[in-house]
Amino acid sequence: MHFGSGIPTVAVDALSPDDFLLDVRESDEWQAGHAEGALHIPMSDFVARFGELTEKAPEGGRINVICRSGGRSAQVTAYLVQQGLDAANVDGGMQTWEATGRPVVDGQGAPGTVI
Repeated sequence: MHFGSGIPTVAVDALSPDDFLLDVRESDEWQAGHAEGALHIPMSDFVARFGELTEKAPEGGRINVICRSGGRSAQVTAYLVQQGLDAANVDGGMQTWEATGRPVVDGQGAPGTVI
């Protein structure tokens, strides 16, 4: 699947618990509910924190980028692809993640919700 103009996408149901997930939503969204194990780098901080991503992302592995519905993550995915990285936008974002029954936790690790 592709989002917009050739941006690689991946369906939520195609992701395994071992796949690397980058959440680019803002801190209030993250605190309310996120996928357990995801790396959180808000889109607003992304360029300044790019090195954090390259340190934590699996070498040679795909970076699956997620936001609330797919717009912000599509922009970050396009940037990563331009940098020569293997990246894919998670289709439907955290809204689809939650709707398909994938676990969502809050900032304290308790059950969370997507805002």
